[in-house]
Amino acid sequence: MKAVAPRLLDWQREHGRNDLPWQHPRSAYRVWLSEIMLQQTQVATVIPYFQRFVEALPDLSALASASEDEVLALWSGLGYYRRARFLHAAAKQAAALHGGELPADFDALLALPGIGRSTAGAILAQAYGLPYPIMDGNVKRVLARYHGIIGYPGLGPIEKQLWLHAEQHMPRSETARYTQAIMDLGAMVCRRSQPDCPACPLQSDCVAYRDGLTDSLPSPRPAKTLPTRQTVMMVIRDHHHRYLLERRPVDGIWPGLWSLPEASDPGAAWQVAGRYARLDDALALDSFDHIFSHYRLRIEPLLFAGVRAIPAVAEHSQHRWYPHDELLRLGLPAPVRQLLQRCKDLTP
Repeated sequence: MKAVAPRLLDWQREHGRNDLPWQHPRSAYRVWLSEIMLQQTQVATVIPYFQRFVEALPDLSALASASEDEVLALWSGLGYYRRARFLHAAAKQAAALHGGELPADFDALLALPGIGRSTAGAILAQAYGLPYPIMDGNVKRVLARYHGIIGYPGLGPIEKQLWLHAEQHMPRSETARYTQAIMDLGAMVCRRSQPDCPACPLQSDCVAYRDGLTDSLPSPRPAKTLPTRQTVMMVIRDHHHRYLLERRPVDGIWPGLWSLPEASDPGAAWQVAGRYARLDDALALDSFDHIFSHYRLRIEPLLFAGVRAIPAVAEHSQHRWYPHDELLRLGLPAPVRQLLQRCKDLTP
């Protein structure tokens, strides 16, 4: 089997992505931020979020000094908000323990919140030029096909095989370009569907190509049916056109974000809304689903418009009234942001 690294490096120089915003300049902070944002999110989606984030918080010290609300607002729409909370916590820890920089040490990086083996490897390889492999979804697909590894990559024994191969292929130099090369190959050529095998620099000794297995490798996640949970989400808007928002708890979905009050059913929703405002009427809107990794959330929106706020509630730390033009500055879950926009001009 021919060496993988030289072929990938040559291919990346000519065909790879060399103008991504986190590459210019390529600092440990920018690499780390991009890696966290790219977890379960595509590059095209991440780019505008990344640019907005680094414009507001250009370095680790700025992130460490920012408020949680500011961080979550910049993250709002990317989903998987626990990533943002870990990012913020890790920045504070690095500021306290490592002089405001990410350490160039594998074990020290792993000790920071939200940094796993692959993210640590990406920081060390791309920012510090050290030979540590990475293992994102694109890399798993390339290695599984190239070596003909059968089995779902999320399973421990399969993932262990992939890491062994990743370490074997990792060059001692040009580590930043190599890690970018293997990610680029998976994203641009060795795609999940309709891979462009004729354009692949590894085609000549790829097991999946040789044995006609490109459509079946990597092996899919074992099928499971997502359970459905239901909630009534209350859009409570007062006669000053302010919206009542509720701070989510630190555990569970959307931790620490501002969201809408919820109830188990419409009857309970009237009781909950009545704690915060004097109500006249309500408008039931079409329900919609939001998909999480482990379940489907069916949201049944109920709009209370033109209500009169109960003043004492405005002082409660977990519930606040916000004008519509201030909502964009808050960390809001994507479905909540969309629902508020949808309700902007509606009345019961």
